[in-house]
Amino acid sequence: MGRKVCVIGIGMTDFVKPGTSEEYNVMAKKAGEQALKDAGIAYSEVDQACVGYVYGESTSGERAVYELGLTGIPVYNVNNNCSTGSTALFMAKQLVEGGNAECVLALGFEKMAKGALGATFMDRLNPMDMHMKVVMDAKLEFVPGAAPTAMLFGGAGVEHQKKYGTKDETFAKIAVKNRAHAGNNNHAIFQNPLTVEEVMASPHQFGPITRLQCCPPTCGAGAAILCTEEFAKKHGHENPVYIAGMSMATDLESSFNENSMIKVIGFDMTQKAAKEVYEQAGLGPQDVNVIELHDCFTSNELLTYEALGLCDVGKGGELVEDNQTTYGGKWVVNPSGGLLSKGHPLGATGLAQCNELVEQLRGIAGKRQVEGAKVALQHNLGLGGACVVTMYRQD
Repeated sequence: MGRKVCVIGIGMTDFVKPGTSEEYNVMAKKAGEQALKDAGIAYSEVDQACVGYVYGESTSGERAVYELGLTGIPVYNVNNNCSTGSTALFMAKQLVEGGNAECVLALGFEKMAKGALGATFMDRLNPMDMHMKVVMDAKLEFVPGAAPTAMLFGGAGVEHQKKYGTKDETFAKIAVKNRAHAGNNNHAIFQNPLTVEEVMASPHQFGPITRLQCCPPTCGAGAAILCTEEFAKKHGHENPVYIAGMSMATDLESSFNENSMIKVIGFDMTQKAAKEVYEQAGLGPQDVNVIELHDCFTSNELLTYEALGLCDVGKGGELVEDNQTTYGGKWVVNPSGGLLSKGHPLGATGLAQCNELVEQLRGIAGKRQVEGAKVALQHNLGLGGACVVTMYRQD
């Protein structure tokens, strides 16, 4: 570990449905300006910028930050599928930690189209070809019209059910929990409460997964200002939130050679990254108070409980049934509403998770506030693949 890296500024827009958003540069400007104001600095004090997005031209990152100023700084365009926002954050952290910058802007945005995710380029090898081979080898029941992502994460849910007897209703309860949390988040795309019956009755997608257990395509932006401890103090931040541990992992051999749907959607990547973060921070899951994790589908939230070490493998369903991942339980997971209800603009998701956890540690999350929160954990996953896990603390 190098220098201590602090998070002194955060900002984000409301998350909205495709076709209703502002232009990407406008959303990025709003999030960036909020983060700069929160940090109490001018854009001219930012040394470098890491800008994440999935759907855009090759220099959309530059065009976005040009709204904040034309200072000639290095701007890195980042694309890492659904983990893009936290990858930009990881790059910014490394730049500060390694002594290459005093202050870095991490920015993420997305202007998405309606409908499920799919391939953009049809004239070249799809980077998900190894993942889809596992789907074919698993001989899953074919569901006409099912999106590839629903097959992957729904298939993982089916595998968990076969191994551990997890009920359909258990997955549905995760969607209900996250929607209840989102009711207190003005940034969330969906804020109205749900019942288990409503979730179960929504159109079937794959395995135990129904429509209301899938995250929606979303537009929005998020930003964070990372800096050294000295820079933070210079600008009046005496006790800022800081990154106690951060790790990125990519796919392992086990992702593809065990014919496991659970493995192919990133279980081992998450385990590896989480283990490294716990070692860096000198803390374990039992020390964490609040968690934002990648609930792209309800099945992935349940599996991530196990991969992060919140419980033993196979016991994720018990945490749901015992209400251990909401207010009054051992952890509050996805107080923002998560991807399921807050929304999932791919490039912005990791920065939105950062926003939520920094607010929680500052004690300014309002009705979402987790009492006494001092340690927070973030998990952001992208198939293809990469997983970024981050631990934040405030002393």
